[in-house]
Amino acid sequence: MLHELPRTEAIPESAELTDAEISAMARAVVRLFEHWQLSDAEARDILGGIAPRTFARWKTGEVGRIDRDLASRLSLLMGIHKGLRYLFSDPERGYAWIKKPNADFGQQTPVAIMGQGSIFSLARVRHYLDAERSGW
Repeated sequence: MLHELPRTEAIPESAELTDAEISAMARAVVRLFEHWQLSDAEARDILGGIAPRTFARWKTGEVGRIDRDLASRLSLLMGIHKGLRYLFSDPERGYAWIKKPNADFGQQTPVAIMGQGSIFSLARVRHYLDAERSGW
């Protein structure tokens, strides 16, 4: 016999990310950048030009306060990572993809696009990967 499951709210109770979630994303992004073999300068550009000392603290696990823009960038980077994991069964191929020239980016590498500093550049790479996954 079938039983109806209780319905969930269409709007989550908490639209904001918690400080713990944001800190976890920051630590994950630092590890992701290591897999992508990015220099600190490349990483800081992708994160919107954060200060060298701030990024150095992140690398030691001391994240501190993160504003909305930076939290959005972290979220986009997690989406990019997720997209690569879906597209490539071998994680190393996904990590290498970001440094390979791409015809859809005018022969620029995805890391060069993301490194332009704009949050829209991160969104561009994220949307590209989402489209590749969906077949559009």
